[in-house]
Amino acid sequence: MADSCCQKKGDDLKLLAKRQANVLWIVLGINLTMFFVEFASGIYYQSLALTGDSLDMFGDALAYGSSLYVVSKGISAKARASQFKAVLMIVLGIAFGVNATYKVFFEANPNPTAMVVIGVIALGLNLVCLALLNRHKSDDINFTSVWLCSRNDIIANTSVLVAAGLVAITGTKWPDLIVGGAIAFLFLRSAFFILKESKSILKEANA
Repeated sequence: MADSCCQKKGDDLKLLAKRQANVLWIVLGINLTMFFVEFASGIYYQSLALTGDSLDMFGDALAYGSSLYVVSKGISAKARASQFKAVLMIVLGIAFGVNATYKVFFEANPNPTAMVVIGVIALGLNLVCLALLNRHKSDDINFTSVWLCSRNDIIANTSVLVAAGLVAITGTKWPDLIVGGAIAFLFLRSAFFILKESKSILKEANA
């Protein structure tokens, strides 16, 4: 009887891992595609908010890739993968802050129309990603961390649209720069939360 229960639990875990992997492959493809679209658009239209959001997309793609790698592994491996995602967020946040400082002095005003068009597309796709990830967000630290990445995307996309409106109204680049800085702060805040949670899980696993 005990062996039967253990086998059933093992089969359930394998099925869950398969479902998680399917979701991760879909959101990985979406994020990689949008990284290239947003990065190219951000450079061409000189929008820090779009460039920063593209870096978030790239970071998420790496995060989903690392999550795929550990989806069938133990809790310790998943916690370490989450730490990798957190470190990645910190690096992107710092790089984004440096880029923002550069643009204050050397870049022209961004194109608000392009920001709106690309921002709406990115927001729609990220809503799809969030909906796919939402049912698994409480499965483990691995999926909690990728869900946070996706939630950050929604906030970043909405912020890009707000920045576009303010750029059009004010005729200056400052709204774009301020929103870009806020996105960088969001990266760092989520990163330190994930580091704290994964550290706690690793401590319990090693106890």
